Amino acid sequence: MYGKMFSACLYGIDGVIIQVEVDISNGLPQTSIIGLPDSAIREAVERVRAAIKNCGFRFPNQRVTINLAPADLRKEGSAFDLAIALGILVTSGQIVLPSDIRLLMIGELALDGTLRPVSGVLSMVDRAKQEGFNAVLLPEENGAEADLIKEINVYSLGHLRELLYPGGILLPKAGRKESDPPVILHSLDFLRKSPSSTPILSASYIYSASYEDYSDVLGQQHVKRALTIAAAGMHNIVLIGPPGTGKTMLIKRLPTILPALTEQESLETTKIFSAAGKLKEPSTGLLKQRPFRSPHHTISSGGLIGGGTIPKPGEVSLAHRGILFLDELPEFSRNVLEVLRQPLEDRAVTISRARAVHTFPAHFMLCASMNPCPCGYLGSDHPEHRCTCSSTRIASYRAKISGPLLDRIDLQVDVPRPKEWTKETFSLSSEEMRERVMLAHRIQLRRYRHLPFSYNSELGGRHLRNFAALSSDTATMLQETLEALGLSMRAYDRILKLARTIADLDAKDTIGSSHVAEAIQYRNLDRQQNQAEEVT
Repeated sequence: MYGKMFSACLYGIDGVIIQVEVDISNGLPQTSIIGLPDSAIREAVERVRAAIKNCGFRFPNQRVTINLAPADLRKEGSAFDLAIALGILVTSGQIVLPSDIRLLMIGELALDGTLRPVSGVLSMVDRAKQEGFNAVLLPEENGAEADLIKEINVYSLGHLRELLYPGGILLPKAGRKESDPPVILHSLDFLRKSPSSTPILSASYIYSASYEDYSDVLGQQHVKRALTIAAAGMHNIVLIGPPGTGKTMLIKRLPTILPALTEQESLETTKIFSAAGKLKEPSTGLLKQRPFRSPHHTISSGGLIGGGTIPKPGEVSLAHRGILFLDELPEFSRNVLEVLRQPLEDRAVTISRARAVHTFPAHFMLCASMNPCPCGYLGSDHPEHRCTCSSTRIASYRAKISGPLLDRIDLQVDVPRPKEWTKETFSLSSEEMRERVMLAHRIQLRRYRHLPFSYNSELGGRHLRNFAALSSDTATMLQETLEALGLSMRAYDRILKLARTIADLDAKDTIGSSHVAEAIQYRNLDRQQNQAEEVT
């Protein structure tokens, strides 16, 4: 006897449809799973056997072979349990499923037959829709997440025994006999349940602006200006200053001035969180607020960009379309920081393994903070603290951030100790800053409406020359400045992008010399490094 069900697994963050073939034949009682399964899948035999028996069904006392196709794709996870169980029940003639639907089955089985939720359902259901499936059967806890994909019927199953009595009355645990007629299911509509209205409560991953505002930050108007520019063009930024000047406080409020995710960006971000198992609460909508990720400086390179035998998304992918905040940047391992170079340039992470190559999206704003020296008080003019670091220690401290990585950070802003901050009477609020950001965003969306990007930070090649063209006088000034500071051509391009954003904030079509001059002044670390080299 032969039967075939359909399930799915994750390949990176994308869903892949897997055929679950079941063959039941005469021979010594034995159950085997083939098709490159991992340990969790091989252990499914015992979970499925116990669940089938404890739900009143009969596990075949024959030779059972289960094949997961395509056989050359390595598979992991417990999402195949339901398809394996129903494949055995259908093939052995105990259940007859509706013939008018193409059904995808996802879910982990407990020993008593209860269905447990799995990760990555959003990507799996999205793939099923693309491949022509019109229904999906999965655990109740995953129902609301699957409902985010429209035009596909979602059937939620809480317990395997619900299939015995479509009316909802459970059979006693006594097992079925071979002579018992099969349970014929003409429809699965009795399993349909309205999605939960509970919103996603992932506060650890999604920023809430309900209690933080830039009006809380007194002074530092020039830093707020720099953060407004960074948000307007989605530029990378690093804040340099002594302890207690508000660097972390300023960056943590950056999401309050960013626009909400677009529909396409929202789907991309939600799929990543689903694949990583971060959507633990039911939802009635896709994520709308931009992610804000702040990993500890002890993170490994694999944790930052993703990894594993079957790679999973790392922090740079979880920050996709949002912010990756690295607090105390030089405290991170240099090897860890260097792996950021490719995703900052390509906006994606490619991880190669012997059997496959995985690509994860990683289009994020890099925001960082750092002290000017190991003790933190270089140039702070603090009345009680004086810098005690030697020039060698300072050079070694800053050398943890390589030149190529520094080149990829558009704004390098000094955050000095505020003077007379208690007398501050005016402080920009997040709402005021966000209005300016939204004006620049609307200009960029209109300008790039026919191009495959949306923000000035994504400009490159001929598009950068077209949309950030300079007058001859301004170009000469920029060229002389670059030669004086010894900047690279990458820094040149990033100054152009930054000047384009500053012009957008002023609602100007052309880039003026004042815009370029302001963009140049945000290369603080480059200027300081050049001055240090001249001294030595």
